Amino acid sequence: PAPPLGESTVDEPKPVMIELNLQYRGGGLDGAVARVEELWQLVGATGHPVVVAEQYMAGELTHQQIQNITTADSAGGDWPKRAIFRIWPDFQVHRQIDASGATVKALPAQRSFAAYGAGIVWAVVDSGIDGSHPHFLADHTLDDPSVADLHRDFVSGSEDPAQALVDDDGHGTHVAGIVAGGLQRWKKDDPERRALAVEKRKNNGAVGGNDPILVPRSVDVELLNGIAPLAKLVSLKVLSEFGDLTARTARVMAALAYVRQVNAAAGKLPRIHGVNISLGYDFLADWFGCGQSPLCLEVNRLVLSGVVVVVAAGNSGYVTLNASQSDVTRFSAAITINDPGNAENAITVGSTHRDAPHTNGISFFSSRGPTGDGRPKPDLVAPGERIMSAAGGQHLKDIQRAQFPGYSAAAYIEDSGTSMAAPHVSGAIAAFLSVQREYVGKPDEVKRIFMSSATSLNRTRDFQGAGLVDLMRALQTP
Repeated sequence: PAPPLGESTVDEPKPVMIELNLQYRGGGLDGAVARVEELWQLVGATGHPVVVAEQYMAGELTHQQIQNITTADSAGGDWPKRAIFRIWPDFQVHRQIDASGATVKALPAQRSFAAYGAGIVWAVVDSGIDGSHPHFLADHTLDDPSVADLHRDFVSGSEDPAQALVDDDGHGTHVAGIVAGGLQRWKKDDPERRALAVEKRKNNGAVGGNDPILVPRSVDVELLNGIAPLAKLVSLKVLSEFGDLTARTARVMAALAYVRQVNAAAGKLPRIHGVNISLGYDFLADWFGCGQSPLCLEVNRLVLSGVVVVVAAGNSGYVTLNASQSDVTRFSAAITINDPGNAENAITVGSTHRDAPHTNGISFFSSRGPTGDGRPKPDLVAPGERIMSAAGGQHLKDIQRAQFPGYSAAAYIEDSGTSMAAPHVSGAIAAFLSVQREYVGKPDEVKRIFMSSATSLNRTRDFQGAGLVDLMRALQTP
């Protein structure tokens, strides 16, 4: 159909304001100005950008040219080598468990309270965990006697624990690396130990932008640790490359039932203290009352049995509207919490910026509350943007294919989503329980403490929940 009268399909130049990087290593502000002028010509923009108030450059770019100039600038390397800090009104372009752990105050909690997660076991319901990754070796995160026999693969139905320690996708390994494990004690006395950390840069030449440019960056091996590095993990593999939504949901429910069975068989002391679920699906209002789906009810049941369940809120907060109905086609939307995040007893986690949450607020993609039946959600927010964690499965294959010089088996990659935010909360609670063990088996009390001690980002309740998880304050909350 023809576009509405007066609407153009041409990508016309629009006024933009480029904020320069004040720390640009290529010659400070003068160098940044020269670099932007060079990039301006490279992307075929018309005219010349004008310096405004010393730190900005104004001109006109098409939407495609904005994307291209950002991509070209980021290809220059690490942050200090980029001339562009931000293009208004476009989103900020920059970079990271080595950075986000400080945001939830995991490091101060370790120094002050020895909150390392020792003695706590957390299950990760996901695509499996790569048991060969160095992140999980030094502290026996997956092969400690307390968990070695508990791993299960619900895709194949195998009871062989080794089958759950294979991750063809990489999502589960990335999530697990945020919760626990780390490199701090890996090859401690080897002066040659190193890790390869890879950032993702947008590739405008790829179909749908789904093949990002991978760029290595420097990283401190000592900081590549989970939020609760000494906690032990149980891999409950429920996702693979195949299977429809119904099959995947059934597997998740089977995994949750398995946790209940394991703890019931253990007697008075549970073997699994918490569960992370960084997966879900859009709330299906035509099928169930909100929070009453079989999966939500199984989550509630597990919590009532004494297990903390942390769930990602979902990445449905930024939606697309039918273009024939409105001139504005993409916007943030309320009532977008995914199942099982709608479960009343779950701790549902939204996403915020990894190291500047007060400034940048809630991630544009993070699902918003309230629930479809009017209950407040999410419960908390945690860092979920460009989080660096262990690379496995397809993530690792992408890195290997790039053939970076000095490639190491300890490979890390960044990823974004509430899937990355939820394990920050899981790790924080595991660390908390390792210190405040009287709260083991009391998930409602744990939820109350973490919500009451959260730091407000001064955003609305439907966006931030109770606020940003704060491990230090939680440890000091009665």
